[in-house]
Amino acid sequence: MKKSLVLTIAGVAVAMVVAGAWWRTSSATRSAAEASTPARGSGAAGGAPALVTLAAARQQDVPVTVQVNGSVVSLNSVDLRAQVTNTVSAVHVKEGQFVKAGQLLFTLDDRPDQANLAKARAQQQKDEATLSDLERQYKRSQELVAENFISKSAADATLSQLQAQRAAVAADRAAVQAAQVALGYATLRAPIAGRIGAVAIYPGTLVQPSLTLVTITQLDPIAVSFPVPEGRLQDLLGASRAGAKVEAVVAGRKEPLSGKLSFVDNAVDPLIGTVRAKAVFDNGDQSLWPGQFVETRVTVRTMTGATVLPAAAIMMLAEGPTVYVVDGNQTASRRKVETRYNFGQNVVVGGVEPGESVVIDGKQNVRPGGKVRVEPSSQTQQPKPAAAVPGGAALAPPAEAPPAAPKRRA
Repeated sequence: MKKSLVLTIAGVAVAMVVAGAWWRTSSATRSAAEASTPARGSGAAGGAPALVTLAAARQQDVPVTVQVNGSVVSLNSVDLRAQVTNTVSAVHVKEGQFVKAGQLLFTLDDRPDQANLAKARAQQQKDEATLSDLERQYKRSQELVAENFISKSAADATLSQLQAQRAAVAADRAAVQAAQVALGYATLRAPIAGRIGAVAIYPGTLVQPSLTLVTITQLDPIAVSFPVPEGRLQDLLGASRAGAKVEAVVAGRKEPLSGKLSFVDNAVDPLIGTVRAKAVFDNGDQSLWPGQFVETRVTVRTMTGATVLPAAAIMMLAEGPTVYVVDGNQTASRRKVETRYNFGQNVVVGGVEPGESVVIDGKQNVRPGGKVRVEPSSQTQQPKPAAAVPGGAALAPPAEAPPAAPKRRA
């Protein structure tokens, strides 16, 4: 009994010693943490000013540009085929040759067609001679009827023969015309001006209407087809009515080619949410080639007198896009803004006046209503123009969460 009591008292004493040591260590740790932690509210009123970098909002005209990839397409492309089954007698062009509209390309064997035409003309001459004889007979019959030498029915029979012969002559003329058309199929000419593709037809080749002899593609002028996001459809329609300028960037060429917006499709593709547009370019030097992929840029409208900030000034908070605006007393205030258009590293906003200064670096140390001091080695920055965002879509700046208060260590 006494031995158990002694052990219990000894255990309690050891526990008290350990608890005292832990309390002294914990107190020393808390004191060191409090000494090394800056006072809550740094950068706020009454605290140390936060070190920041500022940029001034400026007013400028901002072109809204859609930049997408497009493909070069020909305005006219013709697959030349024979109208009849026949044999090629002569080829008058070479592969890759540029031809004019109406230029002779192929000649087919026309001997059967020449014979058919001669036969049709001979038949026409025969029937015309018969027609002349019947006209004389009818004229004489009219005179004889007037003198009562023949009956009127005999004159009417001659008239019927005359009318039938006139119809036969008309049919002969149509047959001659048909033979001339068939003979015309023996010569194949270029329906448009353009460049000849591959030629796989040689003299002696038997061609049929289902066989493509050659393809003629127009190269000057030429078109570029490109998709535009449906969100820019109304701007694109307005630009089309105004004949907006379109630029095409070609690999290996320093300067972009300039064309004119000529066509907007009548429907939006529901699968990808784009509408097809087309621009026409002068292509005398053949810089654009059918099927080639190019980068296109079209300015659909211009935002006049827009307020521009660096995109780095925007904070994406729970209430929406926000910036810190610094007044003449170096006091920062948080202000909600409306982002209207992003281009490059800049953004067009509403809610900030031109000339006001906003924080772009050091936002994490700023508190609403707190004082700031500007980085001595930097000057107030100005937004710089940049290339258009691909597709013309406004990109939201990176999200920045509000700074958290320092935590004490336990």
